[in-house]
Amino acid sequence: MHPQHHTLFIDYCAYFNGNGDFFECHEVLEEYWKDIAPGNKNHPLVGYVQLATGLYHWRRGNATGAFKILHKALNNFQLNKGNVFFHEINYTILITQLTETLNNIQMGKAFQAFQLPLMPALHDLVMARILLLPESSSDYLLHKHMLRDRSHILAERQESKQRKSRR
Repeated sequence: MHPQHHTLFIDYCAYFNGNGDFFECHEVLEEYWKDIAPGNKNHPLVGYVQLATGLYHWRRGNATGAFKILHKALNNFQLNKGNVFFHEINYTILITQLTETLNNIQMGKAFQAFQLPLMPALHDLVMARILLLPESSSDYLLHKHMLRDRSHILAERQESKQRKSRR
């Protein structure tokens, strides 16, 4: 199986191109990255995570944060040109779209999403997955990080503080 045909990569592309749920893009692809290249911050999957994170920030009005993380994504993609994780995505178009997005942010333009330029085989898999996505309001997508259940994260932080205080 081609690594871009993995379920989590298909999910990433479906959230990206389907409903623009960039927060969920980050979540699913981070899981895939941790499975195949944990700790490798130069892996192309990190660039894709950064791409979604940057667009999420821009949508929320954080142009400075968006520019910074999208610039990191561009550097990652350029570092990894020719990698297998670009075989099913038109690399040239992706770089052009990302560069235009960075320029738009610098010029103070309003958020504007774009579609990942998928090759036919991946496109078909993603389109089938998009049909299964739940509908989400733009308000929900804008504030998703604040609406999720964070109880397990908070519990882990509390546990970590307690361990440190015992030392």
